[in-house]
Amino acid sequence: MILPEIKREGERYFLSSFKLPDKLTFAGQPIPLDNWQVRERIEYEFYQFLEDQGESIILAKRTGRCFPPAEKQLADAGLPDDLKYMLLVESKCVAAAYSKAKASGPWQFIPSTGRRYRLKSDAVRDDRRNLEMSTEAAVKYLRYLKDFEQNDWFMAMASYNAGEERVRRLLKDQNITDYWKMHGPRETMRYVPRIIAAKEIYSQPEKYLGLSKKDLYMPMETETVTVNVKDSKRALASIAEEFGTYFLELKMLNPEFKKDVLPRGTYQMKVPRQTCPSRCFKQDKTP
Repeated sequence: MILPEIKREGERYFLSSFKLPDKLTFAGQPIPLDNWQVRERIEYEFYQFLEDQGESIILAKRTGRCFPPAEKQLADAGLPDDLKYMLLVESKCVAAAYSKAKASGPWQFIPSTGRRYRLKSDAVRDDRRNLEMSTEAAVKYLRYLKDFEQNDWFMAMASYNAGEERVRRLLKDQNITDYWKMHGPRETMRYVPRIIAAKEIYSQPEKYLGLSKKDLYMPMETETVTVNVKDSKRALASIAEEFGTYFLELKMLNPEFKKDVLPRGTYQMKVPRQTCPSRCFKQDKTP
């Protein structure tokens, strides 16, 4: 494979011009890059990200929109800010991401773990797709895993991916206590190195991708409204019109709603913040 060139200011660069630093930390823990297989595993993920520049640029841009809720909730819980990079590996910051294992949402909760942390999933809605709600659940789960794995964040992240009991069995069977010496499923072997590589690249988008902060997608200004559906059902398109938006935008702001209509009930929904006259709720517009 011929690696793509990266052009900066009229000069030619190749991916090999980017080097993984000699020292890295994640969540306050040093990464043993002096171990040959550790360095190779992280470098593999590092260059995999950089090889697909278009994908990497879009991922970097999405961080401006999906990181702020995670940053706030991680800080409020006293957990490391670095854990937000899991979002890029789990779902690429896509709310509707869905896996073959039936994992759903930005944090890719499987149904059983979602239920454990009170994320509702039924025919109408899937709270695993809601960024704020799923982040709250992820924070609780990660705090539990940190305690379960004796404050080792590498092991906690591996457990998030493969399940804590499975990781514990692997450690016991291999008579080890160090994640970096563990042999396990290929996905789990790649998972932590990929998150570490994501932190290195996406914490410095200007260095690796030529992007500044102003290039990132900014969160949309929204407000939460109460929607009362009194008839047997109501179309989201009708709700969107009432609140000064359109169907696609309402769906994107509320990815947890799975259908195009809502049955009778009361719902909380995000809508664009009201700015009359360009975005004025229907009931506030002059007839």
